Amino acid sequence: MQKNITEYWMPKVHDDDVRQMTAIVNADGTKVSFGELFDDAASIGTWLIDGISPNGPVAVFLPKGQEAAASDMGILYAGHFYCNMDIASPAERNARILEHIQPVCVLTTKKLMSKLPETHVQIVCLEDIVNTEADEEAISHRLSHVVDTDPLCLINTSGSTGTPKAVALSHRSTIDFMDNAISELSLDGSEVMGSLSPVYFDIYTLEIWLMLAKQAQMVIVPEMYAAFPEKLAAYLEERNISFIFWVPTVMVNMANLDILAAHRLTALKKVLFAGEVFPLKHLAYWMEHLPETTFINMYGPIEITVDCLYHIMSKKDIEDGSLPIGRPFRNTDVMILDDDRPCKPGERGELCVRGSSLALGYYRDPEKTSRAFVQNPLNDAYPETIYRTGDIVWEREDGEIMIAGRKDFQVKHFGYRIELQEIEAVAVRLDFIDNACVLYDHDKKQIVLVYEAARETNPREIRTELSRLLPKYCLPTQFHQLDEIPRNPNGKIDRNRLKEMLVG
Repeated sequence: MQKNITEYWMPKVHDDDVRQMTAIVNADGTKVSFGELFDDAASIGTWLIDGISPNGPVAVFLPKGQEAAASDMGILYAGHFYCNMDIASPAERNARILEHIQPVCVLTTKKLMSKLPETHVQIVCLEDIVNTEADEEAISHRLSHVVDTDPLCLINTSGSTGTPKAVALSHRSTIDFMDNAISELSLDGSEVMGSLSPVYFDIYTLEIWLMLAKQAQMVIVPEMYAAFPEKLAAYLEERNISFIFWVPTVMVNMANLDILAAHRLTALKKVLFAGEVFPLKHLAYWMEHLPETTFINMYGPIEITVDCLYHIMSKKDIEDGSLPIGRPFRNTDVMILDDDRPCKPGERGELCVRGSSLALGYYRDPEKTSRAFVQNPLNDAYPETIYRTGDIVWEREDGEIMIAGRKDFQVKHFGYRIELQEIEAVAVRLDFIDNACVLYDHDKKQIVLVYEAARETNPREIRTELSRLLPKYCLPTQFHQLDEIPRNPNGKIDRNRLKEMLVG
């Protein structure tokens, strides 16, 4: 097994055939060879080694593409770990991130320097270091001191205090995830990846390391296309995209507009989705139009290194109206606990995970880490960490794990315990509702349904339809029809913004 992730590509650095292959197609259409990527990474890594002690975070303030990928690789060459940032995020938020992680430096370009917040951190422009003469001996020496439990990267996720939490992933957990994904999902390097997720999102982890481990090609989809489903589908066809790993929201929008009627996407062979529940009627649309394509539901918060469970969808799943999150990857074990008691099949409890897939914790935040990464309550013989996901699940008789909702989306309403996500799933099944989000107004004790629909609707019509599918105590009493439900930068429904807009 690899000790650190650079061993995925190090043996290929001097392979002339690999060096000539296309690694990345940038959003502007320019092609980047593996040779260019290897050389840029070696230059960046050599510069970072000189005079900077290893094992520190390096912030990357760059758009997705050649520069970001080479920077991430170069940072690892130098024995550091990278933290990809959102160049479109407000300066104040980025300032909080830099203050929190205290990086050894920030890699960016002269063009982007003006977007960086004021900071005491050293700012390094790629133009000044990318031609540094590579020192392979220095790189090899630095890598010889990297162990698999060292951090590989920090991924920022929303924090309740207003400062994003920085989840630290290790080399071991990332290699474990990638080895599992490659073997279990039959990824062989022939993939032409339609890369849509931001560079700071966890999905990018699979994309960059699949590219480097198997020489798959990463085609960067122009960011603006996410808002224009017709252009997005045309782009997938034009570039012969065979593999995508997306948050479902974009695919839901494409289904609502019947995009696949005009765009057959014949090259698309594998579709992975994660991050939120894919409404079954929209997933059924995709599976019906692409019968030869494999659809895989992936599950896992970033604290478990991207994903740790998976389920390959079948027609029977659609017929049964079920969307399993599946079974764990090798070397990962899941437990369903009611407090500290193991649940029997069919009983609902919190999904907890143990194994090498766990992240190291929250960077420079031992208090938050100790609350989420805890001692296994079923093991009092030696220290063993598990991660409490906060997701409520149950196990079917066939061993498949089904998700019921989240602990923080579970509310007590007039004495009844209600899963808000269950109401969402039922609402989206209505023919005239395209997408939905359910909130709870604790002050007024009201269930709030926010939804998108292709035509004007009224609350009475919705309540009538929902009453056939839900008990009375689950029926919403507030209704808000929006042209578009707001999304966060990762493409998920922005629940916090909706609460500010509609609940207060």
